[in-house]
Amino acid sequence: MTSPLYLRPMGLFMHTFDASGDSDIEGIRSIASLPLSNTGHHFTAVEIAERVGKAARRRLLTLDEMFQRDWPHALELAAVVDRLTQPRPRFAGLPMDRPHIMGIVNVTPDSFSDGGRHNTTERAIAHGLALAAEGAAILDVGGESTRPGSDPVPLAEELRRVIPVIEGLRGKTDVRISVDTRKADVMRAAAKAGADILNDVSALTHDPDALDAAAATGLPVILMHAQGDPKTMNDDPQYADLVLDVYDFLAERIAACEAAGIARTKLCVDPGIGFGKHLHHNVAMMANLALLHGLGVPVLLGASRKKMIGQLYDVPRPEDRVPGSLATVMVAAAQGVQFVRVHDVAATAQALAVWRASTLGIELARSM
Repeated sequence: MTSPLYLRPMGLFMHTFDASGDSDIEGIRSIASLPLSNTGHHFTAVEIAERVGKAARRRLLTLDEMFQRDWPHALELAAVVDRLTQPRPRFAGLPMDRPHIMGIVNVTPDSFSDGGRHNTTERAIAHGLALAAEGAAILDVGGESTRPGSDPVPLAEELRRVIPVIEGLRGKTDVRISVDTRKADVMRAAAKAGADILNDVSALTHDPDALDAAAATGLPVILMHAQGDPKTMNDDPQYADLVLDVYDFLAERIAACEAAGIARTKLCVDPGIGFGKHLHHNVAMMANLALLHGLGVPVLLGASRKKMIGQLYDVPRPEDRVPGSLATVMVAAAQGVQFVRVHDVAATAQALAVWRASTLGIELARSM
């Protein structure tokens, strides 16, 4: 299933209005702009992409130019504009008017950045509570590394790793807990243990029972794009057009979820930086994150400490990639992304607080 038209909001800016809808800047209402859902952003132009055979044609238009043209797919265009501008409901109880931080809790011996550091129940719980204190709105608990080249983890072992951690965290914190898994049985067990969100790097495609299991839990779901299996996904990834292919894949998975009884309001998408993507794919996706808002669901970015950063600035060790990780967060926030999945919560919370206050030009409390 491919889309006839793709709209990427451009000319993004943030501006506050008072309770009456007025601004202190004279003439701002005369600027042709549309709100980007309820992220606080407005956009003044769009990039419209259309597939032409195996290639794609892209055009940059002002909003006036877009609305004045006689498009062959006018209904599809109107539907995408509606999805871009309609307010997003809360996701897992979190408002969509600002970026939220998802802290990574790896209960694994082999994750690419912090494998082995928190791979006991006690250490993982302590780490999760520390991340919550630093500002994480979600704690993402995972027991199977899906880094490039990784091997699958048996079901029993994954359950042994993550369920006690979820139970332990649930009894000690009110922040949301997500489970990072591809397995239906882990999803079911995590939901019973108190998890609030399901986060599947395969977008519910790895386990044939995952779609039905996710629907049965009633929990919100994060759908990530990946090409291929973690063991070989980065050997030779191929795309007709990386950005449009990712969009179409996620659109298909949203449709599959809706058909299975999972409402669109319970879905979030992740472009999958580093999952079946080389450096040129990753930076192209980073530049086009705003395109994904056209799917009508929140967007999550997970680029923390990833190889892309090391390749761009020759930083071999993942733990030395914190500044680059913060740069990816700022790029995401500027494009209206609602969630960022990170290792370094305190640094990310500080960077986002300064970015948001400086962008809006108003003082904001630390909790914002």
